[in-house]
Amino acid sequence: MKKFALNTLALGVSLALAGTAFASEFTDMDPVTLRLAHVVNEQDGFHIAAVKFQELVEERTEGAVSIELYPNASLGDERTLLEGMQIGTVDMGVITNGPVANFVEEMAVFELPFLFPSPEAAYDVLDGEIGQELLDKLAEVNLKGLAYAERGFRNLTNSERPVNTPQDLDGLRIRVMENPVYVDTFRELGANAIPMAWTEALTAMQQGTIDGQENPVNVIHSFNLYETQDYMTLSRHTYAPAIFVMGMPVWNQLPEAAQDVLAQAAQEAAEHERQVNAEMESEQLAELREAGMQINESPDIQAFQEAVAPVYDKYGEQFGDYLERIQATLH
Repeated sequence: MKKFALNTLALGVSLALAGTAFASEFTDMDPVTLRLAHVVNEQDGFHIAAVKFQELVEERTEGAVSIELYPNASLGDERTLLEGMQIGTVDMGVITNGPVANFVEEMAVFELPFLFPSPEAAYDVLDGEIGQELLDKLAEVNLKGLAYAERGFRNLTNSERPVNTPQDLDGLRIRVMENPVYVDTFRELGANAIPMAWTEALTAMQQGTIDGQENPVNVIHSFNLYETQDYMTLSRHTYAPAIFVMGMPVWNQLPEAAQDVLAQAAQEAAEHERQVNAEMESEQLAELREAGMQINESPDIQAFQEAVAPVYDKYGEQFGDYLERIQATLH
């Protein structure tokens, strides 16, 4: 009993000392406020990740670094945010991988259809050596990649008809992200792929100028897409990461202790968001069904995989050895 008490006391003292050392790193730091922006609403996983990040950073820097959140594309679409980060007019954001790949082409390797068989397989790659290498590449375009949150597995919705095979997509006008891999994937599947920013897509669906879109369940749910989209296919055709990303101009101004906190907090907030997404998905699907959406849970995935083979032929070598290394990790 006495030994336990002594151990507990020692632990308490070491934790107190660690806490003092940790806090003291920020006592002399001029307070900084960082503006973190994203393009979705407060019900979305991106916002859940951003709020967790905000809490962790403010707590661990004793308030020396505070985070202001700007949801709902209030500072611009994702490309605009990334360009703002490069020049220092936006501090940081949670940004979908697709637009990031327009700045570092190799990032688009993650967009290849049916690459990851499960979320866990994706996390192993993203949180490992390959994922870190690609985050580090962002420095070449004046951006700092911190961690991979997630957009999640993307699924198809449309307002016209149920989709079970690629043939059912024939001629449907489907909004895709402004990223060539997405455009080519949906063209190979027979759709009329229309790249546009998400903010424009919402209006286009309401006006009927596009028939459908593809996004994870959490986006379909949080934006009430059942109002314009009658049919969902759980195609899980692409696992889309999202990235906690900062502008290098801001990152370079921060002391190392603050940089360490930001990187660690981003990773923990990303893992928190992944967990919340997994817990919420079945509930969200039930609510979408209740709202009248027809959901096909078991489309002919093999037919879809065969149809997109030309995308691998076209892009396989564009990403250096990343595709080969990812496939080796997965098998």
